Amino acid sequence: MINEQIRDKEVRVVAADGSQLGIMSSKDALKLAQDAELDLVKIAPNAKPPVCKIIDYGKYKYEQLRKEKENRKKQKIVELKEIRLSPNIEENDINTKCNNARKFLEKGDKVKVTLRFRGREMAHMHATKHVLDEFAERLADISSIEKPAKVEGRAMSLVLAAKSNKQ
Repeated sequence: MINEQIRDKEVRVVAADGSQLGIMSSKDALKLAQDAELDLVKIAPNAKPPVCKIIDYGKYKYEQLRKEKENRKKQKIVELKEIRLSPNIEENDINTKCNNARKFLEKGDKVKVTLRFRGREMAHMHATKHVLDEFAERLADISSIEKPAKVEGRAMSLVLAAKSNKQ
């Protein structure tokens, strides 16, 4: 809210340089702002009394947009990458899939490792859980298990996430 939109009886006023001008009526605060050829902007509406600042509104709006844009730039969007395995996978194939998963984890993405079953493999689902366990063990140095192995239809899967370095 700016200028005439502020309907509170009393407001705490802060000058453009950041110094406190004290508590006064909103009309007096608006007059001070107009004398300085600036705007009266409500910056903390939930405070008792509300806090208003005498500043250039256009510049204030621009600064807010810039801060928002900067914060969006710093955000990291974590993707979930999937790696599919089969119960009778060979050693070299596991090594290749493991290297791919390592690259994903180093980038900061999460990895869903899926063990897919076909036909008669469904009868021996739990006997092949060791494939997922071995895969997670190979990546234990840079990852931790976020969701343990779980059967979902014709597949068993687990989710690995990169270990945080904030320890």
